[in-house]
Amino acid sequence: MKNFKVKEGVYVPDMGLTYDEKDPYVRMYKPTYDRVCKVDEHYPFVDNSLKYRFLTCTMHLLVLNFAERIYLRLNTGLRFKGRTILKKYKKELAGGYISIANHTLPHDCESVLLAIGAKHTVKIPMFQKNFETSNQFWLKVVGGIPIPPAEEGLSAMKKFNEAFDEFHRRGYCFHIFPEMSKWPYYTPLRPFQKGAFTMAYKYQMPILPCAITYRERTGIFKLFGKANEPLITVEIGEPIFPDKSQPRKQDVERMLQESHASMRNMMGIIENPWPASADDLPKE
Repeated sequence: MKNFKVKEGVYVPDMGLTYDEKDPYVRMYKPTYDRVCKVDEHYPFVDNSLKYRFLTCTMHLLVLNFAERIYLRLNTGLRFKGRTILKKYKKELAGGYISIANHTLPHDCESVLLAIGAKHTVKIPMFQKNFETSNQFWLKVVGGIPIPPAEEGLSAMKKFNEAFDEFHRRGYCFHIFPEMSKWPYYTPLRPFQKGAFTMAYKYQMPILPCAITYRERTGIFKLFGKANEPLITVEIGEPIFPDKSQPRKQDVERMLQESHASMRNMMGIIENPWPASADDLPKE
């Protein structure tokens, strides 16, 4: 990778994968789309049914916080760093926050949710097509909310935005991957889209940057995973707070730049091949 340099001791896994050097948002994850999920103005973005509430609570307790925790601990050696930040800013984070992370692993969402101790009320905006896969049920009960595709028009997006207005009113937390698409085991940090930071400014919610980094697979962990797959660590950084006294565009850009810098630092990146913002990508 050109123009990529890390601090001494930072582990960079070599998975033999090829990554696009021009478009950081190419979707490498290509599942089988064998379900139907129409996301229009009639989609139940806010599901208050007893069945849904029971499933989300149950899945968080039994699947995420029990089964998934054990699986990730054995298979990926999952570790957490910086959890004292959650205690340090307990009061500031109590009204809800937006966690962000680099999007690089099959189980990166669950890993981050475990790291920050997310409750079953967390909501996660997700690519709509992912709800047309065999993961549809899990995505819904873990808190996934499909983003309406452009062809559904403004009415669907209006309902989506109204749903997040309601989630914010209830004090829920949100999790967003500002890199958009998943690039397995990619170690540089790709440019961020502005959605998470625009939402942070709108709702005056702090951004909680989290960084996923890698460790060489050693010891007993060789028994539970492929030899070339790295172990992972999720580190939590200092929250970044919006400033309503500043113009929206200016403050959104500030939060984006500070978040990207914070995550690069946690990842041990000295030189990064991508700019922080999608706006700074070379124009074709």
